[in-house]
Amino acid sequence: MNIDEIISYDSQYYVNVFGSRIPLAFERGEGCILYDSQNKEYLDFISGISVCNLGHSHPKFVAALKAQIERLIHTSSLFYIEPQALLAKKLAEVSKFDKVFFCNSGAEANEAAIKLVRNYFYKKGLSKYKIITLENSFHGRTLATTAATGQKKYQKPFEPMPEGFINVEADIEKIKSAIDDKTAAVMIELVQAEGGIKILSKEFVQKLYSLCKEHGLLFVIDEVQTGIGRCGSLFCFEQYDITPDIITLAKGLGNGVPIGAMLCKKEVATFEPGEHGSTFGGNLLATRAALEVLRIIEEENIIENVNVMGNYLRQKLLELKEQFDFMVDVRGLGLLIGVEFSFPVKELVKELALAGLLTSSCGGGNVIRFAPPLIVQKTHIDKALEIFKDVVKRYADMGRA
Repeated sequence: MNIDEIISYDSQYYVNVFGSRIPLAFERGEGCILYDSQNKEYLDFISGISVCNLGHSHPKFVAALKAQIERLIHTSSLFYIEPQALLAKKLAEVSKFDKVFFCNSGAEANEAAIKLVRNYFYKKGLSKYKIITLENSFHGRTLATTAATGQKKYQKPFEPMPEGFINVEADIEKIKSAIDDKTAAVMIELVQAEGGIKILSKEFVQKLYSLCKEHGLLFVIDEVQTGIGRCGSLFCFEQYDITPDIITLAKGLGNGVPIGAMLCKKEVATFEPGEHGSTFGGNLLATRAALEVLRIIEEENIIENVNVMGNYLRQKLLELKEQFDFMVDVRGLGLLIGVEFSFPVKELVKELALAGLLTSSCGGGNVIRFAPPLIVQKTHIDKALEIFKDVVKRYADMGRA
């Protein structure tokens, strides 16, 4: 099918929740490159929104999935699942947590965390259910995770929101004032990715951690986008010298195969049989994919590459910022980097894509997010920046900045 036919079918039959998309469809990928039906190359610097951390068609990953598909994909949680058990063990070994629950997405992982928080205090005989989250946060698209998301634009079409979520500014005193006898937990992202790549300071997070301990609250970190090496450590919280009670993972964990995970400390793992579950969560294919992702990250020193390439990309973007006064800021951790502009960037993102560089917008629409595969090399970055500079300059010369 050509792109016009795909768009026509999409317009007729698909529920339009994504608006007017960039008029591209891809047929194959290799490493950091995607190809359309005309075999045109596109540098993938969004990785399926921080998902394809190992790039496209990684030979070891493909071989592992192929072998699993040829044997068995799904049997359900009525039976034991070998790669599920192995993945739970592996995640416990490489993190500071004891127990793991598997699901299919980041929103489901956060739902599991929310339910576990309430379950934990219920089992203690305490009526604590409120969860404090931060303004500008993003935690998912289900009703509960939309209520947890600290952005009113996502909540308004679905009000009234489920009760029990308090969205508070990232200010210790305001968070302290929001705590009452019903407060159960604080849930945060260390980098507010959808909120514009806004990084919480180490000082703030450590104060927040201490505040939670002082008030007997659980501390939950949403690592759906920041985890699995994206920010320069396997888990972003490792850079903050704290250990939360619960973290959530998804996106990069499966490198494109849908999987989510909630990790928690043993003393917090209060779910009993029948209190939570998932039909597809942790099936043979998804957990085999995640096991291979973690193995490749270790074997190929991916984390080291993230730090080297992340520093290089950020430095080059900072140099470009000096040339364009409408580039307001460059910020990020590892290979999750945001470039803030003084104007909306939707059309700029589209023009970049059509020129061969795939990015995305976030942060209210004036931030371009760079999130290339973690295997990215300097040659990819240099080519990407060449396209970026050319399109941005042309955009400015036309008076559109």
